[in-house]
Amino acid sequence: MLKVVKVRLYPNPPQQQLLEQSFGNCRWLWNYCLNLINQTYQNTGKGLSGYDTKSALPRVY
Repeated sequence: MLKVVKVRLYPNPPQQQLLEQSFGNCRWLWNYCLNLINQTYQNTGKGLSGYDTKSALPRVY
């Protein structure tokens, strides 16, 4: 049997701004990788693996 817990969040304005920024960053990264995969496929006829897309990103320590 599966159990489900529903949670509703009510962030304050600074938290809401940070959430919106994080979601925007994730959306940008997804679109960047998708464009990279599509451009590589159009140029070479071969796709990129997940490892290839991850290695194309700059490292942040």
